[in-house]
Amino acid sequence: MKNIIKIGIIQQSNSASIETNRANLIHKIKQLANDGAELMVLQELHDSLYFCQSENISCFDIAYKIPGAETAEYASVARESGVVLVTSLFEKRAPGLYHNTSIVFDKDGSIAGKYRKMHIPDDPAYYEKFYFTPGDLGFEPINTSIGRLGVLVCWDQWYPEAARIMAMKGAEILIYPTAIGWESTDTDDEKTRQHNAWQISQRAHAVANGIPVVTVNRVGFEPDPSGHTAGITFWGGSFVAGPQGELLYEAPYNSEVEKIIEVDMSRSEHVRRWWPFLRDRRIDAYAEIVKRYID
Repeated sequence: MKNIIKIGIIQQSNSASIETNRANLIHKIKQLANDGAELMVLQELHDSLYFCQSENISCFDIAYKIPGAETAEYASVARESGVVLVTSLFEKRAPGLYHNTSIVFDKDGSIAGKYRKMHIPDDPAYYEKFYFTPGDLGFEPINTSIGRLGVLVCWDQWYPEAARIMAMKGAEILIYPTAIGWESTDTDDEKTRQHNAWQISQRAHAVANGIPVVTVNRVGFEPDPSGHTAGITFWGGSFVAGPQGELLYEAPYNSEVEKIIEVDMSRSEHVRRWWPFLRDRRIDAYAEIVKRYID
């Protein structure tokens, strides 16, 4: 990976029109590429509204075959713009079998690799188990022309095991397309606690593994189509952290953002020399980590 890479992030508020959302993203990708971005990261399920607020079988109609016409559009913009592009799509793998899948396109428009979301939540307003089969590709970094990317998705960001395995397999940066926000009944204090925990957890992954983290979240209010809740206000706050967890950029909570952040990748080597966590791991003592719970 180059010493300095320019990372473009797009924090977007979506509408019910998939075509409009996609057109807006493609326009912004081209704009950021013209300004020098080399790696572009989009938010989770960026083509549509966050449909997992309710359980509705008609939502399966918007899933894509991969590769297909929709991925061809993103492949084309990656090739035309000369960027590595990290997307997040609703994959139709087979009848009745669907995944929350991140496709990474290289600068020539080819598919460099894909990651299927491994940890699937099932909480009020986040009914993802209804839609997504857990990933079966494991935690495998994706090789691209600008480096080795450890791509994970949203709920994966709470699990240090996922980040660690990606780092142990040579990921040079961790990337999290995300869709998370506040429910309408959350108090201001609870909102602050949730947001702080979310950011701290991911910055801790940067620290523990000595590599940068890029997280791109949705922003804006989306109603619950079922009416069971008052909807979600996605809190934005997309950020980039360096290998000591230092914040290199943090987006606002309530507005769209297109931003390029420069990251010095050479710092990872220096940080790992100062803080050799990988050297000092007691791999002889961790066997119990694979258990569900220890009584």
